[in-house]
Amino acid sequence: MKIALIGATGFVGRALLEELLARGHEVTSLARHPEKLAARERLRVVRADVQDAAQVQAAVAGSDAVVSAYNAGWNNPDLYRDFMRGSRAIVAGTTAAGVKRYLVVGGAGSLLAADGTQLVDAPDFPADYREGARAARDALDELRQETALAWTFLSPPVAFHAGGPIERTGRYRSGTDTPLMAADGPGTISPADLAVAVADELEQPRHVRQRFTIAW
Repeated sequence: MKIALIGATGFVGRALLEELLARGHEVTSLARHPEKLAARERLRVVRADVQDAAQVQAAVAGSDAVVSAYNAGWNNPDLYRDFMRGSRAIVAGTTAAGVKRYLVVGGAGSLLAADGTQLVDAPDFPADYREGARAARDALDELRQETALAWTFLSPPVAFHAGGPIERTGRYRSGTDTPLMAADGPGTISPADLAVAVADELEQPRHVRQRFTIAW
């Protein structure tokens, strides 16, 4: 497949890039700073600002799918605004380019607690992540109104974070709108195995116009 990847230099995006290339896909990476990505076989790096729909359209044209691991930056004081602007531009650019398949790695904050409320709305939700989680939740709500794209939204497990495990096992469990738990608490996964789930969904779609979640 020809896959356009957004966020290839990020925590999740790096693992996605490795998995997609290892499976033999041709990857076009959209980057504001192409110099951050070394030349690789089957990798094309295109300079593009993903907050500009026209630049997204030009960069993803001819792709079979667009995968977004976009993050506006956890330390960004305008995180919510920039995340929503970027998400909308990516959707608009992808649609204008005529690419139908669109897969987003979003957040866990929109998963549902036992009482049916979203995790991001809980009083004890970590303040440092609230704005990003709100933005990912609202971007998902907008995607649910989208009819032109065959979209999929992947929510990582609750305990997924940059300091977690890194190994690739090739296995994972999947769920829908509630967090997957482990024996000792919320489930987690490595970036490498999250990338496995994304690649599996691209190659054999099972959650078109749906959100799903994963964990070991």
